[in-house]
Amino acid sequence: MMDIRGTDHSLLRRLQVQVGDRLEQSLQARSLQGQPALSAEDTDALKADLAHQVVDDYARDLAERGVGTLSWEESQDLVQGLKNRLYGAGSLADLLRDESIEEIDINGWQNVFVDYSSGVRTRVAPVYESNEELIEHIQTLAAHEGLSGRAFDSANPHVNFRVGSARVQAVMAVTTAPVVSIRLHHRHMRYSLKDLVAGGTIDQPLADFFSAAVRAKRNIIIGGETSAGKTVLLRALAAEIEPDERLITIERALELGLEDDEDTHPDIVPMEERLPNAEGEGAVPMRELLMVTKRMRPDRVIVGEVLGDEILVMLNAMMNGNDGSLSTIHANSSEGIVENIVSYAIQAPERLPRAGAISMIANGLDFLVFVKRFRGGGQQRRVVHSVREVVGYDGELLKTNEIFKPGPTGMAVRDLPVGINRIEALREVGYRDQGETDRWA
Repeated sequence: MMDIRGTDHSLLRRLQVQVGDRLEQSLQARSLQGQPALSAEDTDALKADLAHQVVDDYARDLAERGVGTLSWEESQDLVQGLKNRLYGAGSLADLLRDESIEEIDINGWQNVFVDYSSGVRTRVAPVYESNEELIEHIQTLAAHEGLSGRAFDSANPHVNFRVGSARVQAVMAVTTAPVVSIRLHHRHMRYSLKDLVAGGTIDQPLADFFSAAVRAKRNIIIGGETSAGKTVLLRALAAEIEPDERLITIERALELGLEDDEDTHPDIVPMEERLPNAEGEGAVPMRELLMVTKRMRPDRVIVGEVLGDEILVMLNAMMNGNDGSLSTIHANSSEGIVENIVSYAIQAPERLPRAGAISMIANGLDFLVFVKRFRGGGQQRRVVHSVREVVGYDGELLKTNEIFKPGPTGMAVRDLPVGINRIEALREVGYRDQGETDRWA
């Protein structure tokens, strides 16, 4: 690999922006022509081809202006320098493609840690040669990845975006060194409830319940801590949706990737929040996107993650016929799901009182699902820990029944003495609760 420490970084930065612009134009053209999305390998090949084109154009411009020429070796050095930047000095792309890696943490360029799916966390070799190079690469990715560019500088010291299906959170200026956290969701990995049963996340009775709840168009929110498996469960639930349904997904940074599975979800519209530009204009928050969906005739709306006042718009949509919605939220317990929803609702511009928020939850949501990650001994496992059914409210108190409670291993199991209030809706799609017979057919 070329040592780029002696290279003109400002020149490489300008050329890298040109590659990003051309890449964006090429991908948009493919989309407008109805061509399928490029694979990761094809995208990298296109980036490499564009790097050669940009360097050739730069060399031609120098010659035409009579200000100098580039030797073959100098041109190749520039091309390699560009590739190093485009692929994160070569190594970051390798980490992103490693299907055994779930998390990548960079605490300054010298300190890189990865979490493997086995539960092991280890330190790996640096993927950048300086903090400046790390910042520049994040700036370029944030500007060109996703549906809209995002700034990363002293005025915007934190940024959240996606690279492929990986979610990136970067912070600078407010830390002693730039910090980057990357959560990987390998898009080609399609999850089903059957996969979750095989992996020990749920048992078959719970899989049957989830399948029926989705097909019966019940509104479900999934809560859990960071890396507990919320997105994977949401993907598996979405796989139960019939292909003839029109879906709209709304996310802060695209990561669900449901649109990649054209067989399962042929009619889908992915939408991504847009942040304001340098002048503070042009922002399109998730709240606004949710309102826009009302005029787009969706059969279901899937919100990747609720983190703010968009919760009120989502609950309002659920209350007014937008059934079958799915979403996720951060929570430390099944009870915490409700408290976090209420907290977001209270902080919304409407300043909804607690009793009002509880009323909306009771009338909008059907089931609260809590997922949990257990770690220890160099291993980890993720399970659905609890499922609660919303059955009503009394003033500021939400009433729920825990229909699947934590079993001996931490996995949720059916609590048979507790009935399911929405059992008739589930029976209509073929569900049989444990202990029931075909007399309900």
